[in-house]
Amino acid sequence: MSRTPDAEYRRIHEEVTDRAEDLWRIATTLHADPELAFAEHRAAALLSGELHRAGFRVQQGTAGLPTAFVARAGERRPAVALLLEYDALPGLGHACGHNLIAAAGLGAALAARAALPDEEGSVLAVGTPAEEGGGGKALEAEAGVFDDVDAALMFHPGVYDWVRAPLTAQEQYRVGFHGRAAHPTGNPTEGVDALAALVEFFNVLSALGRRLPQASHIQGIVTQGGTATNLVPAYAEGLFGLRAATTTELDALAGQLGTCATGVARATGTTVTVERATVRYEHFRDSRPLSDRFAAHLERSGIRLTPPETGVYLGSSDIGNVSGRVPAIHPFVAIMDGGGSDHTPEFAAAAASARAREVLLAVAEALARTAVDVIGDTTLRESAWTEHGRAGAGSR
Repeated sequence: MSRTPDAEYRRIHEEVTDRAEDLWRIATTLHADPELAFAEHRAAALLSGELHRAGFRVQQGTAGLPTAFVARAGERRPAVALLLEYDALPGLGHACGHNLIAAAGLGAALAARAALPDEEGSVLAVGTPAEEGGGGKALEAEAGVFDDVDAALMFHPGVYDWVRAPLTAQEQYRVGFHGRAAHPTGNPTEGVDALAALVEFFNVLSALGRRLPQASHIQGIVTQGGTATNLVPAYAEGLFGLRAATTTELDALAGQLGTCATGVARATGTTVTVERATVRYEHFRDSRPLSDRFAAHLERSGIRLTPPETGVYLGSSDIGNVSGRVPAIHPFVAIMDGGGSDHTPEFAAAAASARAREVLLAVAEALARTAVDVIGDTTLRESAWTEHGRAGAGSR
């Protein structure tokens, strides 16, 4: 039988329909058994086991991460990666809907593989741990997992139906001021108050914040501030989260943080150490050709995606590090109304709702259709790579 996109789409629809109960079972199993970053052992075993049984070749421990994996069907380019997230939030479970991301990516990978002959391209399902804090995708990208991939596809449940994800760059820094201990009444002039320096640093950052560009901010907390009220603290430390619209702007903001810290140290007679405390998340670079194709497929299910609201940013994600290397999509699809928010108990409940089930199946089919388009449509693939090159040349 000759192969056409319509025939592939019909096969994908049949596969997703046939697997609907299994996909929902997996989503709710993950939801009922949340695991935190880099400890998602049961989730990784469940998902990779499903892929192994379907004939994918599964490599565990990708990039040296025990709960990461790559499952592959096919040997050659073009290659498309479906990304699976499955970590949960402390105290809130799957209040970001990663159970749905995992099940949708799984369903899309299985359906796309079924619709394509083994000799035509490759379908990968990439298990990406620790999105909520640890940066599994960033570490995988650094390890070369996406070097021979032509597109990376995923979705995120949310409170908006947006075709593109306005995701900023972010990282955290640990700033420590070193002074000299003293008794505040016995020998106060011999002390160099590290906590006073840290407090002054917060004041300087507050002044800096009033002139930062849109989407840039620094938010800090005190992690060490002394051990007793009758001792001048010799050491004080804060943890500071930085966000910016682009990775280049984040680098500039980190430079400003260091300049402020050095200035405060000089003014207060302390010394200071500034160390990056987390993996850096790059800003997300959307592949418009692929996002538009996904949106067109999803609209067939009655879900219409629109551009994001201007000036609204929805946090950061390690998908940004992937999008800097290959064309990628990360649309938001609503599972609750716009008055709500993720990272709440209400969103966690929504991630196991009837509406979430409908979204899961619609997205799995749209992702699978987009995946086979990437493999079979040379014009789409070249368009995505061309735009990706332009975006890379324009901003980091």
